[in-house]
Amino acid sequence: MSSEVVLRWARASDADGLTAIALRAKAHWGYSAELLALWRDELTITPEKIAASAVLVAERSGTLVGMAAIAGDGEEVELADLWVDPDAMGSGIGRRLFERALAVARDRGALRVVLDADPNAEDFYLHLGARRIGMVASQPVGRELPRMLVELGLPPLSARPGRPRPGS
Repeated sequence: MSSEVVLRWARASDADGLTAIALRAKAHWGYSAELLALWRDELTITPEKIAASAVLVAERSGTLVGMAAIAGDGEEVELADLWVDPDAMGSGIGRRLFERALAVARDRGALRVVLDADPNAEDFYLHLGARRIGMVASQPVGRELPRMLVELGLPPLSARPGRPRPGS
């Protein structure tokens, strides 16, 4: 089998595997079992979440190794999730998922992508062009997360409302 990483759209059947990746990735940062239990619902990827968002998965040799989810419509959307299995961290998968998620957002007409970063991941997002625009409350009480923004610029003409599509 090839060890090449393939990006594809998530299927409902991927939900449990993606949840496992999210939990392992969060645990990678050394959070306590109590905090991981507190965040379990937020880290759970359900078939409904997959259906409601644009969810990309990264697969290597048929095994899920990461995911990214864009939620919402309009000029501003949210990068709701971006998780890479700890065994695959540092291999470029996170960057590929992030860049593809931004491209999906842009193609859907978004001008901006916002995200709430784990403090341990803030440098990753800064390196890829995001900037911190504030802080948002998290759990437990008193914890805050960096709120980040990526400016996408104008979407392609074909994605702009009221604009003719090429060849029409």
